[in-house]
Amino acid sequence: MTITENECSRFAACLRGEDRSPGTVEKYCRDVRAFALWLDGRELAGEAASGWRDALLARGYAPVTVNSMLSAVNRFFAFLGREDCRVKFLRIQRRIFREKSRELTRDDYCRLLDAARESGQERLGLLMETICSTGLRVSEVRCITMEALQRGRAEISLKGKIRTILLPAKLCRKLMKYARQQKITSGEIFLTRGGKSISRRQIWREMKQLCAKAGVEESKVFPHNLRHLFATAFYRACKDVVKLADILGHSSINTTRIYLMTTGAEHARQLERLGLVT
Repeated sequence: MTITENECSRFAACLRGEDRSPGTVEKYCRDVRAFALWLDGRELAGEAASGWRDALLARGYAPVTVNSMLSAVNRFFAFLGREDCRVKFLRIQRRIFREKSRELTRDDYCRLLDAARESGQERLGLLMETICSTGLRVSEVRCITMEALQRGRAEISLKGKIRTILLPAKLCRKLMKYARQQKITSGEIFLTRGGKSISRRQIWREMKQLCAKAGVEESKVFPHNLRHLFATAFYRACKDVVKLADILGHSSINTTRIYLMTTGAEHARQLERLGLVT
């Protein structure tokens, strides 16, 4: 058999039925279509995905990215009932620090906010502040509504779980002022000019466009890194990884630990402080 667009559409519907987030559905379908493009009409056989895995590595994809893409196609094979096509993940030793080129610092964040204000991009600046001050996923921004601002909290429903996010009072005041300017009286705060929910792709693109003006490396700037910055700031303030996991909506503390990785430079400083080289 070959992979058709109809199967991709049915797969997307299946994922939505499992209450997967819109971002996850989009990502899984994008990866499946990339696999189908690589197959180029060839029959789906047991070793096909392992060949794709090797091709991705040869093209320079990072191992963690390859495993992420394999996760999507393996889920697709389960949907098709083709367990014979499943492929093994690459074995990667867990890293204990993050590359400096991927670490968004507080200074970087402040420069991005300044650049957004100077460029007249008030919505983008407020959106970045909202994600970074609450730890929301970018797909959860739609839960920031007038009603949530009035309550001072947002109810987030994902994968059958509901969690409550407290909204800082200062953030609520800023967003309420913005909403009045935009004549928003109810519902979502962050909307396009056409009144639709702002998409993950648009947020990503607008943030990337700020990089040159802000003097921040593009490799550091993407919506999810704002969530990482929140996690590190929160943990440094309270040292409570269990509470942080609850706020971020993680079912496993191991996932939260990934957010708390330091940079290689910071890890090196910690080694130096041990004083074990005489």
